Amino acid sequence: MVVVVVLLLLVSGGLIGVGWYYSGQLLEPARARPGYPETVTGVGDGTVSLAESRVSVLPGTWGLVWPDGAARVGGITGRSGGVVTRELVGSPPAVGAKVRMETAVWTGDPKAALGLEYRDVVVRTELGDAPAWLVPGTSSTWVVAVHGRGGSRTEALRVVPALHGAGLPVLAVTYRNDAGAPRSPDGLFHLGDTEWRDVEAAVRYAREHGARDVVLYGWSMGGAIVGQFLGRSADADEVVAVVLDAPVTSWTRTLELQSRNRGVPTQLVPVAELVSDWRADLEFERFDLVDHPPAHKPRTLLFHGGADGTVPVSASRDLAAASHRLGWPMRYVEVPAADHTAAWNVDPAAYERIVTEFVGSLNEPS
Repeated sequence: MVVVVVLLLLVSGGLIGVGWYYSGQLLEPARARPGYPETVTGVGDGTVSLAESRVSVLPGTWGLVWPDGAARVGGITGRSGGVVTRELVGSPPAVGAKVRMETAVWTGDPKAALGLEYRDVVVRTELGDAPAWLVPGTSSTWVVAVHGRGGSRTEALRVVPALHGAGLPVLAVTYRNDAGAPRSPDGLFHLGDTEWRDVEAAVRYAREHGARDVVLYGWSMGGAIVGQFLGRSADADEVVAVVLDAPVTSWTRTLELQSRNRGVPTQLVPVAELVSDWRADLEFERFDLVDHPPAHKPRTLLFHGGADGTVPVSASRDLAAASHRLGWPMRYVEVPAADHTAAWNVDPAAYERIVTEFVGSLNEPS
């Protein structure tokens, strides 16, 4: 009997250890910051060559960043012998440099990246002041742009020109645990469970500074934050429309996909969720937008890449399929070749046309 008890303690202790590790991957901001996994093997006149990897062969236009520089890469011009050559815009990195391809194509602020005038503003959240960029426009409908986990405001720069062209002011926000924003009391991400309050503060800022209506735009975990805002904020009725790009609409299904990608049994996902609940007081069921849809369901444009390896496209498909039953007016656009939040990167013109049509239709009856 003693042996059985000892074995049970060892097994349970091991499971808790595994759960703690994976909860750390999920909740600790430092672990969400991406590294530089790609290697530069050569540079040419307007090209850069990278060691072949799952990421370096992805289609479309991408940001290329390294510790002391940044550029943009475009289409693939050659591929052989484990090397991928792509178009390059900007100063090249050194041969042998470690770099990262990312969907945020531009670095810097809206003026430096796009030539657009903007203001640095402060959104006063319950935890303190959070910096934001305000790109002014002529419309009384503002867009509040909410980036994903481990990302930054630069994620929104891809769509700012289209929104600005449509006359909409854009408020690109930060939230707790972002660089320059207040730290959460426990120093952890809450996956949208508390971050929605910072978006609520941003919506109030927009209303106090001239917005009559608000559109929320969320990428990845930003989508989970938007979902929680719609379900829990007293200001949700101020939102007339939503754009979601590869949103987390179920953390459980997202964790299951990432477990499969890592070769980890999906049976361990409930353990990671349990430990995450202990650490951050999370209710994972609450994030499932099909089973727990928000009370306020504004007109929504939903993008997802068919090749997303981070957040399951099946979750967005299921939400779109359930939207009529849920009473949630929704247009779903799937981009087959796009990886996570890369629908714009694969075909910027098509993406911007759809976004422009959507925001232009907001004055029409739904």
